[in-house]
Order: sequence, then C-alpha cells, then structure tokens
Amino acid sequence: MPFYQFTAPRGGKTLQHKAEIAAAVTTVHAEVTGAPTAYVHCSFTETAEESIFVAGEAVTSPRMVGLIREGRSPEVRARLLHGIADAWSGITGDAKESLAIFLVEMPGANAMEDGVVLPEITADVGAIM
Repeated sequence: MPFYQFTAPRGGKTLQHKAEIAAAVTTVHAEVTGAPTAYVHCSFTETAEESIFVAGEAVTSPRMVGLIREGRSPEVRARLLHGIADAWSGITGDAKESLAIFLVEMPGANAMEDGVVLPEITADVGAIM
C-alpha cells in the first residue's frame, strides 16, 4: 500500500536515477516496517523549472510525498524518513538538507490493493504493507 510520489524539476538527478531510488525506497520501507516489497509503489513526476516553491520562491530541489497506513509509531516514521532521505541522497548526491519528504498517514480502510481493502496496522514490525 505505501505509495511514494516524487516530484522533481526536469533534468534533476532524481529523474536520472528513478529505478535506483525506487529500489532503495522499497528496501527501506520493507526493512523498517516488515512489509513485503511487492506492496511498495513509487512514482516520479517531472515538473518544469520554477514549478516548485517554498516561501513563495522557486526552488530546484525535489520533493516526495509518501502515503502510508496510519498506526506506525513516531520512531518507525522517523526511521522511514531518515532511511529514505539517506538512500535518496546517497544515490543522487543531493544534500539530505535539500530534500523535502512528507509522510501522510491514512487508514487501511481507505485503500484497496489487489481487490482487497487493507487491514489496519496491528504492529510496527511484521505488519503487511
């Protein structure tokens, strides 16, 4: 169920390394949560330059929004954030401080995968997806 959406300006390193980043994020999510890798989704969107803004000013650094099921502890969410940032930075060479990563929690009942409405999280480790 996790869905990680990357948004990056055209020509950026994130878009040049999509497969590597997707594989690394999949590994991080699976290792941190215990979810099978088959359930981790990654998508990349290319934007025109000057399409991402912070405080009203255009920035060139990429962004990521991750939809995850609610119920993960603050510690697990922090491990996900840092693990994804470290992997992403390691692949692209972008400074960790230049990335913006947002996790959004949602109830399992708000997602369907393979024709099944997802169950809620019952534990941080070993829970599916």
